[in-house]
Amino acid sequence: MKKLYLGLILLLLNTGVFAEESNKNISLYGGQFDITDEVGDDKTSLVGVEHRNPELFRNTIIGKFSPVTGAFMTGEGATYIYTGIEANYDLGPVIIKPGFAPGIYEPGSSGKEMGDILEFKSEISIGLDIFENSNIGYSYSHISNNDWGSVNPGANNQTISFSQKF
Repeated sequence: MKKLYLGLILLLLNTGVFAEESNKNISLYGGQFDITDEVGDDKTSLVGVEHRNPELFRNTIIGKFSPVTGAFMTGEGATYIYTGIEANYDLGPVIIKPGFAPGIYEPGSSGKEMGDILEFKSEISIGLDIFENSNIGYSYSHISNNDWGSVNPGANNQTISFSQKF
């Protein structure tokens, strides 16, 4: 738990949220961890935060890409801190964002054992601009270690997010 709080504090300090002329995007999200767990012993809630810096977007012939950094904690005390890349496809007020982010996973005292400290998150998000600088979205993600760990059970997650540009 202390690792997650330290990571979130470092993330916020690094994003410039506290700067007067910040041009950042912060997302807060909550949802369910391991929604497809058939036994049901690892299903739990999750809460997290993500950061995007619009100044680092890069337009390419296959889309607009940007780095993403974030962390979440589950109701069972597991933590995941990640950084990666996501594409942004704007369809008017709707935004579709597929992404990939490697990260460090710690099951804590009672969280799901994922098999390795290095885990990979693949995600697809769909968002809707609700105000000029705000977005609400839904995400579905899969976290696994690509069979590099001692076990690879994976976890499928779903979240609802609120994003605000500062």
